[in-house]
Amino acid sequence: MKRIRRRSAVTLALALLVLFGLGALLARLALRGGRWAAYSANAHVYHNGVLACGTLTDRNGVVLFSARDGEYAYAEEEAVRFASLHAVGDQRGNIGSTALGIFSGDLVGYSPVNGTDGTGGEVRLSLDSRLQAGAWYALNGRPGAVVVMDYETGEILCMVSSPAYDPLYGQRRDAEGMYINRCIGGLFIPGSIFKLVTLTAAAEHIPDLRSRTFTCNGSLELFGETVHCTGVHGEQTVEQALANSCNCAFGSIALELGGQVIRDTAERLGVAGSLPWYGGRTASGRFDVAARGSAPLAWSGIGQYNDLVTPYAMARLCAAVAGGGAVREGVLRAGDTGARSRLMDADTAGFIGDCMNYNVVYAYGKNNFPGLDLAAKTGTAELGDGSTHAWFVGYLRSGPPLAFAVLLEQGGGGLIAAGGVANHVLQLANGYYAS
Repeated sequence: MKRIRRRSAVTLALALLVLFGLGALLARLALRGGRWAAYSANAHVYHNGVLACGTLTDRNGVVLFSARDGEYAYAEEEAVRFASLHAVGDQRGNIGSTALGIFSGDLVGYSPVNGTDGTGGEVRLSLDSRLQAGAWYALNGRPGAVVVMDYETGEILCMVSSPAYDPLYGQRRDAEGMYINRCIGGLFIPGSIFKLVTLTAAAEHIPDLRSRTFTCNGSLELFGETVHCTGVHGEQTVEQALANSCNCAFGSIALELGGQVIRDTAERLGVAGSLPWYGGRTASGRFDVAARGSAPLAWSGIGQYNDLVTPYAMARLCAAVAGGGAVREGVLRAGDTGARSRLMDADTAGFIGDCMNYNVVYAYGKNNFPGLDLAAKTGTAELGDGSTHAWFVGYLRSGPPLAFAVLLEQGGGGLIAAGGVANHVLQLANGYYAS
C-alpha cells in the first residue's frame, strides 16, 4: 500500500511538473513568439536572411516596401524610393537601424494561434512620403540630411539622408557614406547651431545674462591665438549676439562658463553622447573640455574645435525648446508617442525660443520664410579644407508642431543653402498639416 502511495505521489509530481513546463512554454510562446518568428533563421518568412513578407506604408497609406513569396516592391515614385532608403531599408540589408529591422516582428505577421502564414503583417510608419520626396528634391543630389519631427508626439515625419540609391535596382555606384543614415548615424561639426547649447548653459548659470551686454571688436586675442568673428558687432545684448552669430560674444561666454559646464549641458541636452533609437543608439556626439581660458575653449562654445553632433540630436533639442523644455523621443510608427524627457526648465526654454525667433525677425528675414512663424538658428561650420557645412535648425511656433534640422555637407552658408531646403520642406508641411 505504501509503495502504491509513493508511486502515485511521484506520478502526480511528474504530471504537475509537465503541466508547469507546458504552462511556462505557452507563456513564453505568447510573450516571445513574435520575436522567435522574426528570427532570421525562420525560412518560412526569410529568404537568404532577408525578410520575405510584410508591408510598410507611410502615414497616409502609401506603400514604401512590400514583400511576399520573395518578391519585393517599393514606392511607385522614384524620389520617394531614394528619399526613404535609409529610414525604410531594402531587401539587400546594407543599411542598419531601418524600419525593416525595427519592425520585423510585426512584419512577419505572427499570430499565437496561426503562427506565420507567409503573407506578413503591415506597419504604418510616421513618415510622410510627400515630405520625403520634397526633401529629396530640395537636397538636389547634395550630401546632407533632413529631419522633421512632430514635437508633441515625437513622430518622425521626414528622415532623408543623401546620397542614396534606388532600392528597386540596388546601388549602381559607390558614393562616400551612401550606406550611412546621416540623420542618426552621421557626425558633423555643428558650427553656430551649437551656440544654442552654450546659450542654454549661460541662461542656467549666468544670473545677469539677459541684462548684460557684450562688446565685439571683430576678434578675441587669447594667449597669442586669435578667435575671429564674422564681423564687428559693437555692443550687443545676448539676443542680438545670437542673431549676429557673434563669435566674440559666445567665445567670451564659453570662457566664463568653462568647458565642463558646457559639456554637462550638452550631454543633458543629448547633443553630446548618444541617444536611444529602437533598441540601439545613435552615433555619439562629441564635446571635448579644453583648457580654461584658452582659444580652443572659446572655439568649442562657438561650435568648432572638436565638436560633433547628429542632425537628429539637433532636431530633438529644438523640439524640447518648442515643448517648454520637455521632449518626446523620436518614434517611427504612426500613432505612437515617444517617451517624455525634460531637458531644461520652461523659463529657459521660453528664453531660448524667443532668441531663436528674434534671429528670424531681425537677422534672417521673415520674408525668406513666408507664412511660417519660425524660430531658428543657422550654422556655417568651418572645415579644415576651407569649405563649410551649412546648417539650419529650429521649429514652428504656431501651426503644425514641427521641429527640424537640415544639414548640407560642404554646402556653403547656413541661411541661403540649408535655410532654403528647410523653407521648401516646411512650406510643404505647413500646407499639409496647417489644419
